[in-house]
This record gives sequence, C-alpha cells and structure tokens, in this order.
Amino acid sequence: MTVHQDQEKSILLNREEGVLVHDGISSEGAKEQAASSTYVHQKRVQDRSTNPSLFNTKEFYLYYLIFIVCVPYMFKTGHDASAEYNPNYEKFKDLLEDGWFGFKMDNSDQQYANFRNNLPILAAVICIYLPLSHLYRRFLVPVTPIKSPRQPLYRAYFFIAFSFIYIYFMHGNSLLKIGAIVSMNYAIAKLGRSSRLMPTLTWIFNLAILFLNETYRGYNFADFHSSLAWLDSNRGMNSRWDVTFNFTMLRLVSFNLDYYWSLRQTREEKQKIDRDRAPATDKERVSTPTFEEDYNFAYYLAFTLYAPLYVAGPIMTFNDFISQLRYPKEIKAKTLGMWFGRLIFCLLTMEFMMHYMHLVAISKRQAWDNDPILQICMIGLFNLVLIWLKLMIIWRFFRFWALADGIEAPENMIRCVLNNYSALGFWRSWHKSYNLWTLRYIYIPLGGTRYAIYNIWVVFTFVAVWHDINLKLLAWAWLISFFVLPEIIASKIFSKKKASSKRKHIDKTEIVGHELAYWGSWPHYRHLCAVGAVGNIFMMMVANLVGFSLGLENTMKMLSDLFGSLYGWTVMCCCFCAIFVCAQMQFEVREAEKRRGIFLNC
Repeated sequence: MTVHQDQEKSILLNREEGVLVHDGISSEGAKEQAASSTYVHQKRVQDRSTNPSLFNTKEFYLYYLIFIVCVPYMFKTGHDASAEYNPNYEKFKDLLEDGWFGFKMDNSDQQYANFRNNLPILAAVICIYLPLSHLYRRFLVPVTPIKSPRQPLYRAYFFIAFSFIYIYFMHGNSLLKIGAIVSMNYAIAKLGRSSRLMPTLTWIFNLAILFLNETYRGYNFADFHSSLAWLDSNRGMNSRWDVTFNFTMLRLVSFNLDYYWSLRQTREEKQKIDRDRAPATDKERVSTPTFEEDYNFAYYLAFTLYAPLYVAGPIMTFNDFISQLRYPKEIKAKTLGMWFGRLIFCLLTMEFMMHYMHLVAISKRQAWDNDPILQICMIGLFNLVLIWLKLMIIWRFFRFWALADGIEAPENMIRCVLNNYSALGFWRSWHKSYNLWTLRYIYIPLGGTRYAIYNIWVVFTFVAVWHDINLKLLAWAWLISFFVLPEIIASKIFSKKKASSKRKHIDKTEIVGHELAYWGSWPHYRHLCAVGAVGNIFMMMVANLVGFSLGLENTMKMLSDLFGSLYGWTVMCCCFCAIFVCAQMQFEVREAEKRRGIFLNC
C-alpha cells in the first residue's frame, strides 16, 4: 500500500459520498453550507463487497497475452509516427532540440519546458528555503500543539517574509498588483462577514479578476497612470504573473467562504469542537473552522502566498492550512524519501518519452498527413499520457517541497491516466485537490447530488474558464458534462444491487423459489460493465483531445478518418477489444485493492 493510498483509506473510511467530482462529501455538506442552502446532502453507500481474485484464471491469462503483444506495439507505433524515416518528419523537426547521448528530444510543450528549464533554479530555492524554515521552526516555534487563539502562529510570519522575496524574484514589481487584489478580497470578507451577500460578492470579484487578467494579460502600471510606467521595467523572471494567479484565486475564495461559514455556526456547533486534540482525519481539518481570531490578514497572506504551493498547488483550504500550523503533522523521513524517489522516477520517465516520441511537436504542426489510422490514434493517446505525466511531475515537485516543510497538501493524480474507466472516477483522481475544492465551494452549495445533472454543467464550465478563457476549453467542459450523463443514467439502470427482473432461482438440486434477480448476480455483469467502460474511455479521450491536445477541428478530422473507411473501422474494432481487456484488468486491480482494505473510489 502506498502512502497516498493509506491516506485515502483513512479519509474515505470517515466520509459520506456524493456522485460528482469527488465522493468525499461529509456531514459538513449540511452544516457548513447551511447558510446558502437548506438542502441536506443524501448519503450514497459505497460498495465494499469483494470478489475472489481472477488473476490466476484462464480468462486473465488470455488478457496477459494480449497485454504482452499490444503494449509494446503501441509504443512502437507511437515511435514510428515521430521517427526520422516518417515522411512527415521534416514538418516538425525544427521544434526538436539536442538531447541526451546525441538523440533529439521534443521539449516543445511550453508549460513543461518552462518547468524543466527552471528546475535547477527551483532546486536552489528549495535548498535555501528548507534549512531556513526548519531552523526558524526549531528555535522560535513551540513543539506542542498551539491550542489557544492567544498563541500566535509564528511560522506564518516566516512564510510571509519568504513569500514576498520569492514572488518578487519571480514577478518583480507585479508583486504590488498581486498584493492589491489580495487586499481587496480580504476587505470583502471582513466587510461582508456573515452577510449572505458576502459569498456573492466574493464570487463576482474573483471571476471578474479572472476575466480582467486574461483580457489585459496582467496589466501594465502605465495603464493606471503614466507616472507609474517605471514600475513596468522590472517584471521578474516570469512576467505572466496572471497565469499562476489562477491558483491564488482559489485560495482567496477558500478564505472568504471558510470565514463566512465559521461565522454562521450556531453556539452548539462551536461548543462541539474539541480544541484540545488535533483533528483525527484530513476531512476534519477541512471541515472544522479554526478560531475566529485566525481569520486575520497575516495568516491570510501566509496562506494565499505560501511559497511551496504558490505556483501550481496542490490546492488546500484555509481551515486545513491553519489546522496544520496549530496541530503539526508528523511527516517521517522515510515518507519524504519515498516521495523523492517517485519524483525522480517520473522525471526520468518523462526524459525517456521526450527522446523516444516527439508527439507534442507532431500535434503542434499537425504532421500526420497520410499516416496510418493507428498511428494517428497513438499520437492522440500518448499526447494525453504526456499531459498526465508532466502535470504529475509538476504537482509532485511542489507537493514534495511542502511535505519537506511539514505541510501536507492533498495528492493529485492518484491513478495513472490509462487506469480510469469511469468518467466520474477520472475526475476524482486527476486534479484531485481541485476537485475537492470545487466540491466544497461550488457543488455542495448548489445542491450537491440532488441537482447533479444540472450542477455538472456549472462545475465544468467554471473549470474551463478557470483554466483559460477560450472556446476550445469551453467545448471540452461541455463535452465532459454531456459524456458524464450516460454514466450517471447507466449506473442507475444497471446498478449492481438493482433488480433486473423476476425469475426463478434454480439451485443445483432444487427450486428455491421466486426471487428478484439483481444485475450483480448475472455471471456476465462484469463484461457488461466493461462494454460501458469502453464507451466511457473513448468519450474521455475525445473530450481531452479537444480540450488539451488536438483541438476541436483536428479531433473531428481524426474521428472522420477513423470512421470513414473500412480500415478505420477495423482499427476501431481492435481498439475496442484492447480497451475491453484493459477495463477488465482495471476492475480486478480495484477488487485487489478492496481485498487489502483500500477504497480509493475512483
């Protein structure tokens, strides 16, 4: 059992479950959003029954054989699409760079290239930050939990000081713009307090900032007044502060709404909170309001500008962050060593992929003219794998930095992108910390599972706008919302515990009588689910190719080529069979986890 799985187990064992974005909907659903809705969230019981292992059956021996043949062939096909002997090589070779051992590599993904090129600088920053943070903590911070609001959180002041230096180094004088926006959001919280108008103003302000940042690309000081033009000369290492500010925006909303819900508590609810002990679970750290005195400007700045998580997250809530300062978690050196090893392994895997396949460059130049249909499919598939891998590396890097500093943020990417058969489960495991955020601050306040079919459109539209304001991502959001609906409907119709019809249950020796036949009792129910999983996987691939890789036009062209010929249909049938086998393996992996007491729910 990995560490993140062990953490997930402890969380999920104490969690009520919903349907969308993340199953971790706790009893906070009725309590913390009581001010915004009278709706009481309905609990959905998780199926924790287990079945005997199938890994040693003849059926799975066949699946192993298919895996042994298909997976290497998939890699070879992806390599053939980008090899020098491919006729389209000339179209994208100018995007390639000299790599290791004389090979060419594809470093054309701007986001990952920026991270990779600045990795030595980031490593140097960590080497400066961590010794200073631990020395400060050792000599100035009490070892025992800080249980009284009159006891200051000294670490917060170190966080603020270092964050100002760090952000100034990154964005130069744009630190003043960030500070102005952060201060205005804080003013909304303090002036609005427990007024029902405060959450509305918070959302209006932060959404407006998203649109203004995108429209004016971070603004120029000269646009405000000509006398301020000299401030534009220092933009730091990265002038686009507005791109990373999207993560800060989530923290701004978190502070305001956590503060609002803390003020809406009844006296009885406040008296039930036991301040003498640390919260037992991560769920409690998120849902339990901290002291009212903790919602101050200093702790607010420490949270919103916390250096290890400032650039890319993972995303924490204000309650969780302050709870970990008052009741520090013990993060063992063995855990840190494991996370560092996994990070290095992921970095090396990415280096191999960048040298072995040049698929990002191919997609940028649309260099797949006259390529076989299967090669085009592999271009799309491995582009999604590369997106998953690069984001996992970035998130794990910054999460490792926070872990080494004693702050445990939620883990993103708890499953491989190719180990997902459910559209709902995929979004629970992908950007998990963001999914938890949308669940807490959007999904539940809008009514949760009671209006799930409607809420998913709001949630995914916000997710698209938050990522970037363009038509491609809006198309992605609406495709995801549309593709989720068949799974919700099918899961209700073909539920494992749902009666399908009345029939006679015949024992080997006698007729027992008339009983309801449940779908889960059907011998081929697992295969029926696998057929549905094939459809889910195909739709998720299409949606993500539209949003994050090929775009709508190129994805439609790929689908047209795929279904426009007999050869395309043949390839599609083979892909169907391969994905069917993959789904069966995914089912059994989850059954094996359940037999070990691990319930990731995705």
